Amino acid sequence: MADYVHDDGFDEPAVNKARGVLRHVAGLVTPDAAAGLGAVLQRDVPLRLSRLGGHVINGVTDRVRPRGPRMRALVVAPGGQVRWRDVPQPRLPSSQAALVRPIAVATCDLDRPMGLGRSPILLPLHLGHECIAEVIEIGDEVATVQPGDRVVVPFQISCGTCASCVAGFTAHCVEVPPLSMYGFGLTGGLWGGAIADLMAVPYADAMLVPLPSGVDPAAAASAADNLASAYCKVAPHISRVLACDDARVLILAELHRRLPFGVSMPLYAGQIARALGVDEVHFVDRNPAVRAHAERLGLHAHPPAALKKLSLAPLVVDATGTPAGLRVAVSKTASDGVCASIGSLHARSAIPTALMYFRDVSLTMGMPPVRPAIPDVLNLLAENAIQPEAVITDIDRMDNAPKAIQRYLTGTSTKTIIRTE
Repeated sequence: MADYVHDDGFDEPAVNKARGVLRHVAGLVTPDAAAGLGAVLQRDVPLRLSRLGGHVINGVTDRVRPRGPRMRALVVAPGGQVRWRDVPQPRLPSSQAALVRPIAVATCDLDRPMGLGRSPILLPLHLGHECIAEVIEIGDEVATVQPGDRVVVPFQISCGTCASCVAGFTAHCVEVPPLSMYGFGLTGGLWGGAIADLMAVPYADAMLVPLPSGVDPAAAASAADNLASAYCKVAPHISRVLACDDARVLILAELHRRLPFGVSMPLYAGQIARALGVDEVHFVDRNPAVRAHAERLGLHAHPPAALKKLSLAPLVVDATGTPAGLRVAVSKTASDGVCASIGSLHARSAIPTALMYFRDVSLTMGMPPVRPAIPDVLNLLAENAIQPEAVITDIDRMDNAPKAIQRYLTGTSTKTIIRTE
């Protein structure tokens, strides 16, 4: 991956603009934002509000520990401002917890619109939720990891023992408020971010997954979210695809102008589909550079104008991020097929329900529970069946994180890695 290390003498021209404070705040009082707020406040409102008592970083507040040990944490504020902030160093919140030191942090496809203030997620926030970390300290009840271990830190907080977690629905653990996640600020419950010197993991045995020997932390960093999420959109449906005479997967990325999402997740989905036995994977995007990247990964890349000529597919992965794109994705799904949508930040979308009825098309959408998928993803990595490092387009050092993240937000990098090594 040395080819992707950033040259500090070169600054990529800004192609994405950040919203200022007023426009960002105005975007928080829309139907799209209200829909997200409803999910956040569906239960445990008092517990969520209790975390507002001070500047909470991984469970520790300035009010509680104003003079304790300090550390760096990266903050993104309205206007695209990116800077280090001096914050309280986290401590073990319980005997089930661990302290970890991030050693490789990846940008998420949502980080760009979020960091630019162009999403219904409130800024400022502490950024970063895809990471490999080194275990620094563990609680007395922790049994599965030891200090010095390298681990994947899932971005979703989960206890591992509640009914939801036992059933595999770790994205909706009932022991923490809804949508409890690293790197999403107030929306995610103020758990802090991964671009920091330390993180607290409240349920170490349930959450942390050891990194296999020989796997590069930078390549595996997105196993904490985007890579595992892509696996969840593809793997459950592969047996259905392979049983078809026309065994193909169609991945739709940017078809129309949209929020400036990254495109790593649809590229990962293409790699995973091929690794699981699908030879014919088609990838559609309006950006020639993205199509060229997809071709290098062994995918058949097409501009949106070619969609009319492409056959219906038994599995369509919708990564368009728009209501219009979702309609196209459903319409390109074959009879008895599945349209697996990554989703969007829109409050509602119109889909062709009559067509779905007559074709018996299934539509799945949502933020999947990544923790159960991480071991399978790591197995693919260890076997060299997938090469997520081929999706990385920029690597920089943790000390340069503010500049690297600013470059990612305003530029065109597909996947940026911040690493300490």
